[in-house]
Amino acid sequence: MGTSSGAVQPMTAVEIIEVAPRDGLQNEKRLLPTAAKLELIERSYQAGARRIEVTSFVHPERVPQMADAEDVVAGLLPHDDVVYAALVLNERGYDRALAAGIREVNTVVITTETFSRRNQGMSVAESVEAVSKIHARATTDGVRVTVTISAAFGCPFEGEVPLDTLTEVARQVAAIDADEIVLADTIGVAVPSDVEERIAIVCEIGARGALRGHFHNTRNTAVANVIAAVRSGVTAIDASLAGIGGCPFAPAATGNVATEDLVYALQRMGHETGYDLERSIEGARWIAGELGIEPPGMVARAGGFPESK
Repeated sequence: MGTSSGAVQPMTAVEIIEVAPRDGLQNEKRLLPTAAKLELIERSYQAGARRIEVTSFVHPERVPQMADAEDVVAGLLPHDDVVYAALVLNERGYDRALAAGIREVNTVVITTETFSRRNQGMSVAESVEAVSKIHARATTDGVRVTVTISAAFGCPFEGEVPLDTLTEVARQVAAIDADEIVLADTIGVAVPSDVEERIAIVCEIGARGALRGHFHNTRNTAVANVIAAVRSGVTAIDASLAGIGGCPFAPAATGNVATEDLVYALQRMGHETGYDLERSIEGARWIAGELGIEPPGMVARAGGFPESK
């Protein structure tokens, strides 16, 4: 957009939070050894990631891919300019994360009762209470807390999530006063108009924490949804190298938006991401090879443009 003097205003910087080591791997059939997970994390860092969700402290029988959470955290390279985060669903998970040395946790509140009970074994009200307790402890411990509002656009069991339902859950989450709120399209049903509408609702509530987006590409709308979110003022977005991932408790919830796809789109638009596209593509192709799959993302297959020589 031009100014009155004809100068071009700089595009906003967009922070891409790399979630392949956690949300990316948790739904993959091939279990990766700890060493491969650590290489994935380091490749993410070398590509430009400065916030990386490295694991989740959940019951290993529920999510076998995350059974080595403590070992993963113990093996992390101590870069001074990166934040390593982890998912926790209850105080037991928070205890484990804190003991392992994690200083940023991602917690979850799901919008619908059916999904909440299947994913977390608790009601929506119980999950809000659990997150409130974690936040109270984290404030004392100096740990940053993010709350993800999962299934903010649609539920795999109850279908459409009405705006009134999202508004009520968002109000309860805002009252926790966490550092950051994430609107998550957990099953990849959103379109850009949904994104604009629901971001506006959360902004109107007046939550003090920063707002972040999490989009799945199940129906090929994730990049468009990210652009809608960025144009609505969101400057932090989750992404996963190669577009791997999904929720093991949500039928047909396929991969996250691919990191390299976002880096390509956002940087071509003029946004600063801090990522190196070629290294992102290399990381995407590497993790796809480790998992024995074709990269779900598109840029890892086609390459950037113009091609580097």
